[in-house]
Order: sequence, then structure tokens, then C-alpha cells
Amino acid sequence: MALPFRFCIRIRAKSGIAFRGSPLYHDAPLLPSTAHMLPVICILGPTASGKTDLAFALADRHPVHLISVDSAQIYRGMDIGTAKPDAATLVRYPHALIDILDPEETYSTARFAADATHEIQAAHQAGQIPVLVGGTMLYYYTLYVGMDGLPAANPHNRAVIEARLDSEGAAALHAELARLDPASAARIMPNDRQRLIRALELIMTSGKTPSAHYAAQQRAAPPWQTLAIALNPPRAELHRRIAIRFQRMIEAGFIDEVAVLKARPHLSADSPAMRSVGYRQIWQYLDGVTDRTTAIEQGIIASRQLAKRQITWMNNRLADVLELHHYDPLQGLDAALGTITAFINEKPLP
Repeated sequence: MALPFRFCIRIRAKSGIAFRGSPLYHDAPLLPSTAHMLPVICILGPTASGKTDLAFALADRHPVHLISVDSAQIYRGMDIGTAKPDAATLVRYPHALIDILDPEETYSTARFAADATHEIQAAHQAGQIPVLVGGTMLYYYTLYVGMDGLPAANPHNRAVIEARLDSEGAAALHAELARLDPASAARIMPNDRQRLIRALELIMTSGKTPSAHYAAQQRAAPPWQTLAIALNPPRAELHRRIAIRFQRMIEAGFIDEVAVLKARPHLSADSPAMRSVGYRQIWQYLDGVTDRTTAIEQGIIASRQLAKRQITWMNNRLADVLELHHYDPLQGLDAALGTITAFINEKPLP
């Protein structure tokens, strides 16, 4: 059962979407050719900004299908440190794409886009409104823009680069990336093992730099009518929330959770799952590298750094793709809920 929806989008002549700074960038009602497009709601923002609270409030009011957009909550057994809703809450507010992998497994942005698209289509077929909620900005970007043209992972080339990384060190390989692709090197820190390997793997596999691949991508208009709600509390309040939440995670047994994960024979500190904020810092504490107080402080700092990256992504690259409606959660959720309800009820957006 398809529900009727209306939304104002940014359009340009002929096809695609226009970006800020373009003379073709303007408000226009949906054209007849796009009037049949089905709705999607996105709730995005930095960690600890109140995304989950808004999603639950929305689910209490409308028939929605919640879809997690979180690269850590996909893993089973990673509950406390990812701020995953507990089992009872997930019964009341079911989420797709939570607890779909073991921590030893890997998950790509391309797979997320495929999985999320499937969930969106299933929601529409069930007469529900898909609501994407989470802070993994690259997942949103891939879903709406795509990563067409990027070659698939090459296990042989990846193994070669991993061996070089182990023997030559991250600094040497990062310097090599800086020579080949300065723009990518500026975005990728030397200690970001996963992204460094992937960048060099792309070059080795295709002969083209990551920057060249991204520049060649053709951005198409999103396939759905999308309302994007961006939660962004003031910096001081966000930092306060992050510190409080991390302390509560510790009190809830986060250290024990990491200890259980650490005991898994095929999981290491370099596993993609263990790169999630907080897990690496607690792992180092359990290894005796740091003390408990330092690990907690480092976890809070890492969470703040994550929030800064999320905000940068949201306000730059995603703002070119989605029309973001910004709200300060300190002012309450009523304004955001009003915008969403207007979207759902075919009323003009406030």
C-alpha cells in the first residue's frame, strides 16, 4: 500500500540535482515525473545528539520502519559501547540492520547500500515509512550517491599491502599515498589502517587514485522523496552528553563487554569492528597499555573527535546531496516532529 506524500526538493533543468552555488539551485515543487516517488526520512547527527530519542518519538506517532545507519551496531555482542538499544527496547522499536554480523566479519558501504535499499523497499511494500537513523555519514552518502566505478576488493592486492604495512610501517605507506594522491592522504590518518589499505588497494587494482575515482562518479537525483532531519546541539552541550554517556557505558559493564570480545580467538585490536570508538581504548586498558582512568579519558576524547568528523561530513558532503533541516535538540523534539508530520501529511514544511 503506497501512502501519498509531497515534498519540495531542489531541482535543476533536465536531470539530477543542483548543488549550492549553482545558478540553477532553487526551490520548486515536485514535477509530475517525480510525484510518484516514495518517501524516506533520515535522522542524522553526531554521536549523542538525540537521534534515537527522535526516532522513538516518531515511531510512537506514525507507522515507521526503523533502519539503523551505524557501522558498529551491525555487530552482535557490541551492545553497551555502541549505545545500542537494549533487547526490550528493540522488541518495542524493532530496527533493521542491527545485530546482523559477528565482530570478526567485515561490512562494506556497498553492502549497506544494498541492504538499506532492500529494507526501504520492504517498508514501502508494507505501507510503512522507512526511517534511516544513525550517524555513519559515509553510509548515507553511499546510499544516495553511490560508489559506482570503485573496483571490488581484491584479496590478493590487499594481502600484499597488509604485508607491506606490517613490515614497512604505517608512516611509510602513508607517505607513499601522499605522493600518489595528496588529497586522499590529507583525509586519511596514518594510523587509520583500514582506510589506508583500501586507498592503496584501489591504486594497485585499478591504476587510478581514490580521488580520481570519486571525481568520476556521476551524482544522480536520490530515488526517493527524502526528508533529512539533522540534529546538532551546541558544542558544549554535545561534549557534556558524550562524557556522561561514556561514563554510563562504563558503569553498565562496557569493560566486561570488551573483555568478552577480546577473548574471541579470531578478533584482534586491528579488526574493523574493534576500530569503533571506545572499544580500542578499553582494549588497550585490558592489554595493560593504559590505566582505567586514562582509557576512559581517551574514549571520551575519541568520541568528541568522532562527533567533529560527523558534523563536518554532515555539513559539507551530505549537505550537497540532501536538503538538511537542522534542529537543536536542546529546544525539544516538537519542532522536528512537526516538520516530519507535515511531510507525512502532505502539508507545506514549516
